Amino acid sequence: LFSSSATPAETTQQQHKFTMADVSDPEILAAYEDVRSDKTDTNWMVVGYVDGKKNVIGGVTSGSTGLEGFREQLREDQAQFGYVRVETGDEESRRTKFALLTWCGPKVKVLRKAKLSVHKASVKSVLRSYAIEIHGTELSEFNDKTILTAVKKAGGANYVGQTEY
Repeated sequence: LFSSSATPAETTQQQHKFTMADVSDPEILAAYEDVRSDKTDTNWMVVGYVDGKKNVIGGVTSGSTGLEGFREQLREDQAQFGYVRVETGDEESRRTKFALLTWCGPKVKVLRKAKLSVHKASVKSVLRSYAIEIHGTELSEFNDKTILTAVKKAGGANYVGQTEY
């Protein structure tokens, strides 16, 4: 697989060629920044594997319909990565937190499942700021209550008056 006469740099390049995912699509970074922006209503984005391209991440979709809109994008036969904006707190103290959500549908092929954790590292190089990370294989793992509870736990102080998501 790797040439024994290769230099360390060439070996590293060969290893990345076989293990890392291509996340160079500028739309990924643009959607990430849009979700993070306080100036837009966008509160989720989803990316997945580009059809016909083995390890290329792209196909960005985004919206302002909350976790429900996010869940509508998930496909049983695909592995996808999501980034969502969640607000917690009460009338006096609102906090915005972000979640990185990795989806592996129940009909995803075995080889894709095996590469998912390695490819997630590539995705994290773009979607780099989040309070929580959740991996799900069933839609119920991404319900509003589960996500909000995890965000609250990660956020530290949790006052009785906090409103629900």
